[in-house]
Amino acid sequence: MTDLPAVPAIKPARPYFSSGPCAKPPGWSPENLATESLGRSHRSKIGKTRLQLCIDLMRELLKLPDTHRIGIVPGSDTGAFEMAMWTMLGAKPVTTLAWESFGEGWVTDAVKQLKIDPTVVRADYGQLPDLNAVDWSNDVLFTWNGTTSGVRVPNADWIPETREGLSFADATSAVFAYDIDWAKIDVATFSWQKVLGGEGGHGVLILGPRAVERLESYTPAWPLPKVFRLVSKGKLTEGVFKGETINTPSMLAVEDCIAALEWAKSVGGADGLIARSDANAAALDQIVAERSWLGHLAADEATRSKTSVCLTVEGADEAFIKTFAGLLEKQGAAYDVAGYRDAPPGLRIWCGATVDTADVVALGPWLDWAYATAKAA
Repeated sequence: MTDLPAVPAIKPARPYFSSGPCAKPPGWSPENLATESLGRSHRSKIGKTRLQLCIDLMRELLKLPDTHRIGIVPGSDTGAFEMAMWTMLGAKPVTTLAWESFGEGWVTDAVKQLKIDPTVVRADYGQLPDLNAVDWSNDVLFTWNGTTSGVRVPNADWIPETREGLSFADATSAVFAYDIDWAKIDVATFSWQKVLGGEGGHGVLILGPRAVERLESYTPAWPLPKVFRLVSKGKLTEGVFKGETINTPSMLAVEDCIAALEWAKSVGGADGLIARSDANAAALDQIVAERSWLGHLAADEATRSKTSVCLTVEGADEAFIKTFAGLLEKQGAAYDVAGYRDAPPGLRIWCGATVDTADVVALGPWLDWAYATAKAA
């Protein structure tokens, strides 16, 4: 019988590696949240002021140009992206790109719900399709960072400046982790539960000028629910992008996001967040490189996620991964590291900016212990 390795002596100080909701910012405490907006209407002066502050801080940190509007909308990233699809698609042919489960979700929406007969371009988990073959006379839907596959687009160079169609980027695990060329993005969506470590339930919708033009010049053939309506009497409802949300937001979640944004400013803004994600991903890369039984699902480093890093485990099936992740959770060494249910069996380690690099480093021996223990079970 093979002797099991000793239980490692040092645990990650914050063993939160979930890919959503993600680790809270270092030093986070509910006692540090501002409370003056709690119990108040989001339509009150204080409510609108705090919502506007949240928007202004996001704009500042993202270095978002004045040409782009930013609004807080219901339904997390899913709600934001579907809002964009339902209100703008149908004016032009559509191409949907899918290399993981959320991209496939947008395919399902386009094909089965909106019935717009899109061109569907797919790639297997761990791969990207040929981005240079995309027809930009179409509207194009893509996932910037595949949270469930660990695959991302390398940059925005493949998006032409003179495109005819609109670019729709589901950027939920990318915003605040990559330098995004906003001139190439007509529509972007994300949730602050990812790189900022905020609470779930709220989405952020970013619209460039070409998207606004589409909204004001095109009326879709299908009915729109109230929470999707961005236009009134043929004009963009500007209040949505000034803190006048379509429905009632959680002011506690808004205050939590403001606290995360202020923390982000304290670590160097967007550049600091990107550097933290890069350092975490590099630390995990080193762990993988030192272990023959671990690998990256995304083989190409140029298109490998630096936030939701998906790993292969030699000989693992779904049951093995469940045991592996369960061992780590029971020891309080790592939470929520099993891969996404629709992805190939493996691990998924969040390396976004709210994770500390020292905790990623400390995870390595625990992966060894859990792997050996699970194999011996």
